Amino acid sequence: MPLRFADARRRRATAARLLAGGLGGYALAQLLPVALVVPWGLARADAVLVAMQLSFMVYAAALMAAFAARSARRACAGMALALLASAALAWAAL
Repeated sequence: MPLRFADARRRRATAARLLAGGLGGYALAQLLPVALVVPWGLARADAVLVAMQLSFMVYAAALMAAFAARSARRACAGMALALLASAALAWAAL
């Protein structure tokens, strides 16, 4: 019995990290490039291209950070803090 419980806990932790990294990383990849590119004053087409390229790096970094965290709870908390900070930056930049 204890082996099943430990296995189920590990699976839930992995699923939580995957959700935090996948969904949170997607949201972060949409918000953070906007906050970073808008103040540069680029032409609209150039800003879109730069933001798209940055979003791929942000998404990959967020997914890796979710699995590098010590626990699933820290991964979710870190993703939430990053989302709040990037949303505030995007709001201030627009």
